[in-house]
Amino acid sequence: MDAVRVDAWLWAVRIYKTRSLATTACRAGHVRVNGERVKAAQPVRIGDELRVRINGFDRILVVRQLLTKRVGAPQAALAVDERTPPPPPRESIPMFAVRDRGAGRPTKRERRDIDRLRGRQDS
Repeated sequence: MDAVRVDAWLWAVRIYKTRSLATTACRAGHVRVNGERVKAAQPVRIGDELRVRINGFDRILVVRQLLTKRVGAPQAALAVDERTPPPPPRESIPMFAVRDRGAGRPTKRERRDIDRLRGRQDS
């Protein structure tokens, strides 16, 4: 065996929970093999680089082992080389004002505080 379908491989190494989700992602253009958008039946080989968009972020994967059947997580980790850079650090300061749910409409004073926090100064 020198090649495997891309949707079957993504399912086998546990990138997608079901094979149909992997197929849907391929149809939507969220999967690229060596920089090219691919269909679900596109074969992948050892050494191919896959870019998979999940939840708005790209995961960069390199095929190290070909799998056709779903395997356990430790074995799946050996079949893929994860090259995704770490996400940027999140700032601890909230970027927007948070109000308690059910607190109702903000008062004039609270609205001015919110505008000041967002950098909008009244003229």
